[in-house]
Amino acid sequence: MAALVLFAIAVKAQQPPGPPKPPSIEERIKKTNEVLQKEIQLNAAQKTAIETAFKKFFTAEDKLRKDNLPPPPPPLDPKMKEAMDKLVKGRDEQVKKVLTDEQYKKYKEAAKKLHPPKPPGQNGQPASQN
Repeated sequence: MAALVLFAIAVKAQQPPGPPKPPSIEERIKKTNEVLQKEIQLNAAQKTAIETAFKKFFTAEDKLRKDNLPPPPPPLDPKMKEAMDKLVKGRDEQVKKVLTDEQYKKYKEAAKKLHPPKPPGQNGQPASQN
């Protein structure tokens, strides 16, 4: 019996871990709020409206990614890129409605900090040759 338990533990230990789980929608909204509040001093109504826009965006983004697993290798599939660009545009239009022009300029700069840089080959730049 002990040998069977040890065998099961050894087999389990040798299995590679799965891919890391992406942060939840709530975690992403919290991070977004932290970055935007630091960069833009939002009033309560603006904060609520922007949270709603990002929640809708993150929900749609997760569904889009779920429906398109696994992600294609770089460069990004043009249909996927078009769908993501459409989501981003809709979100930003909602955000722009509740911000002043000056706040929106700061928002656009802050938004760049909310996502990691694209790997080589995904932003129109060829991957570097070493």
